[in-house]
Amino acid sequence: MAAIDGALLDFKRLDRLAAGDTPVHRLDPRAKVLATLVFMVCVVSFGRYEISQLTPFFLFPVAVAALAELPAGYLLRKTALMCPFALAVGMMNPLFDRVPLVTLGPLVVSGGWVSFASIALRGVLTVSAALVLVAVTGFPGICRALERLGAPRAFAVQLLFLYRYLFVLGEEGGRASRARELRSFGGRGRGMGSYASLVGHLLLRTFLRAERIHMAMLARGFTGAFHLPQESRFSRGDFLFLFGWSALFLVLRFNNPSRLLGLLVTGTRP
Repeated sequence: MAAIDGALLDFKRLDRLAAGDTPVHRLDPRAKVLATLVFMVCVVSFGRYEISQLTPFFLFPVAVAALAELPAGYLLRKTALMCPFALAVGMMNPLFDRVPLVTLGPLVVSGGWVSFASIALRGVLTVSAALVLVAVTGFPGICRALERLGAPRAFAVQLLFLYRYLFVLGEEGGRASRARELRSFGGRGRGMGSYASLVGHLLLRTFLRAERIHMAMLARGFTGAFHLPQESRFSRGDFLFLFGWSALFLVLRFNNPSRLLGLLVTGTRP
């Protein structure tokens, strides 16, 4: 129960961070969504053996988080929580790709280990950028931006409902878990049978709660569209943010600043 409640509070903290009043928070959500999309496309488009060319891309999430005054420790913990998924994707690469690729003195590194490191690095970059985007925009703002960018309204609304119903499911799960702990004594009622019954009741209660929420929304005039007090417009700052970062991403994609810096330091001509 405590773990469920703690996870909910952790997610709600992103919504609280999105309510900030920094220049990054005040940017049009469409500019932030498009800039993050260009960032992710550039990151995932690299070859499987690229590592040094990916490291300069850390500038984007670090700079945006610093300008938005986001807590670095919180973002690092959330990013680390998602890293095992990226590690699981590439953990078999060293077994299948054993071709020597890098030689560091007596140490020979195979292509599998290099591709594994590249996958992990790209996972950290994309997850950190997504977390920063949610923390400076808010999930409702992202859904609204997707709709205004041309995404189907049904898709944007369903995406927002999916996010909101996670809290409904979590709240019902917390209540069910608390009730189960209060009725258990000496380890009784903690077998697989009780877990199966708990999951069934949880799904049923969540479905009924969602129906009540939907009826309340209809009673308040919900018609399947977002209702915001005002529509933001692209300003000069939004264009500068979008095109400035996009241009930098394209430059980093087709050039290797790490290699150029190494050549400059060693005095070697390219």
